[in-house]
Amino acid sequence: MYIRILSGLAIGSGILALVLLIVGDINTLGPVLIFFFLSLALVLRKVDSLKGFSFTIMIFAAVVASMFYPEFFLKAGNFDLKNLIVPLLMVIMFGMGTAMSLQDFTGVVKMPKGVLVGLLCQFTIMPFVGYGLASAFGFPPEIAAGIILVGSSPSGLASNVMAYISGANLALSLTLTAVATLLAPLFTPLLMKILADQMVPIDFLGMLWSIVKIVILPIIAGLVFNRFAHGRMQWLDKAMPVVSMAGITIIITIITAAGRDSLIALGLLLIVAVILHNIIGYFFGYWGSRVFGLDKRSARTVAFEVGMQNAGLASGIALEMGRVGTMGLAPAVFGPMMNITGSSLATWWRGKPIKEGVQEND
Repeated sequence: MYIRILSGLAIGSGILALVLLIVGDINTLGPVLIFFFLSLALVLRKVDSLKGFSFTIMIFAAVVASMFYPEFFLKAGNFDLKNLIVPLLMVIMFGMGTAMSLQDFTGVVKMPKGVLVGLLCQFTIMPFVGYGLASAFGFPPEIAAGIILVGSSPSGLASNVMAYISGANLALSLTLTAVATLLAPLFTPLLMKILADQMVPIDFLGMLWSIVKIVILPIIAGLVFNRFAHGRMQWLDKAMPVVSMAGITIIITIITAAGRDSLIALGLLLIVAVILHNIIGYFFGYWGSRVFGLDKRSARTVAFEVGMQNAGLASGIALEMGRVGTMGLAPAVFGPMMNITGSSLATWWRGKPIKEGVQEND
């Protein structure tokens, strides 16, 4: 009965939102659209095969709220809410560290070819595809630089989840995420300097320090915590995924509110460019790996590692550069979109399992 009521509310509010959009009643559209996404998210959580999409739908609800009522997501009294972004990212990265161990790095020795091919694809395909798309769409310089920035960022934990769901090489996924994250302080500023310096001034050392501060130090702290306190604080292990999801939602909401005017002007084009960026990453990540001789399971892993970037880190860098309302928009759009496409691809691949012993040649 509960699920039927929720489904009815979601369908009814969705139809009403479409009608309001057609007749141009924008003032009423906002609350109805927010309610639609919230009710849809609750419905999806009750369906085992679809509950992975509920978090992304919740983000859509938050984004709609920040688009219609940006004043509530910019300041709390005299406090600028943008100041929450970096601390939240550091908490998320600490949580990432607590979920890792030094064993995640041993794959470099056990799977050197897979790691090398994965890193090569990670730090070539997405940055240059981002540059090509930004140039082709003719975006303003700071918006274009944001697309390149998200392409130059390392992969995050979302790719590990998708590798697990799809039945890909999870050990390789964990190793690639760990190593790419450690290399990010060098490669992300270097790629930005090469590809985006003509769009916005890139301070190589300043960006390097920002990444170390936002990512590396919290992850090291998380690794140390995991080493000496693993299993002793189970409540923290359970809480960190929830805290991370909440933190990502807050970050995307603040960035959307800050860049609302730019999103209204460029929203559809930016969404198209971001989705293309994401899907092209999957395609070339997979087939590039196959060209280099990786088996299908490992190629699926590399596809996720390449196509799914650490959009939160890109947002934090944009904030550190003082351009969160422009450079931060592409990462804010990329995050929810990659979760939709990644979940869909993982589900599809899960339905096409790879037979043991033949994945190298088929």
